[in-house]
Amino acid sequence: MSNQFEGRVAFVTGGSRGIGKGVAKRFAEDGAKVAIIDVNEEALNETQAEFKEQGYDIYVKKANVVHSDEVESAMEEVVSQFGSLDILVNNAGVIRDNMLFKMTDSDWEQVMDVHLKGSFNAARAAQKYMVKQKYGRIINTSSTSALGNRGQVNYSTAKAGLQGFTKTLAIELGKFGITANAVAPGFIETDMTKATAERIGISFEDLVQASVSQIPVGRSGKPEDIANAVAFFADEKSSFVNGQVIYVAGGPKD
Repeated sequence: MSNQFEGRVAFVTGGSRGIGKGVAKRFAEDGAKVAIIDVNEEALNETQAEFKEQGYDIYVKKANVVHSDEVESAMEEVVSQFGSLDILVNNAGVIRDNMLFKMTDSDWEQVMDVHLKGSFNAARAAQKYMVKQKYGRIINTSSTSALGNRGQVNYSTAKAGLQGFTKTLAIELGKFGITANAVAPGFIETDMTKATAERIGISFEDLVQASVSQIPVGRSGKPEDIANAVAFFADEKSSFVNGQVIYVAGGPKD
């Protein structure tokens, strides 16, 4: 534990499991007050109990990033409870994988809504507080899929879109002491990658093994690996790092 984020408030969307939870935990361990919104009530309650047991200051609320009013009211509550909103991590995501010819309108729309509209809603709501306090860190979760991935035309498009979104926020908000950057994870062991294994009809162990064989560092990623990169972007000292996308994938991606 360190006090790297002492006095800071971090707001993580989709923070009850997987990468989001790993990121929230890292902030809490390093002294931040943490707010999590998610649509999974059961996982939210579990995470809240776990964090409280460890003595961390946490706010949780069931809210859907696709609905701007739900995001805005959660942020209002967080600012009134914790006093500020310094770091936003847009992490909420879904997958609706399929080959293009089998993909439905709803598969496409749902992925666009959660990743793109959700990140837009949260960033627009958060910047009001950040501009006022002349400080903020926005970190968006992209993916190596942004470079193209079979069976993920919707997800790849959304994750590439988030990179353009990040760079534009960086340009618009930089003069207010706010930076915007993105982390693009490679293969990370989470419930989402377990769902991918199920979809393609192989065991999770086989998927991990197949993925690791393609990763130069010879191991799969864990949520903590992403949390480390997020913490770098969120650090007060990283104020000259803006509009960047860092691939956290155990090897080079471009």
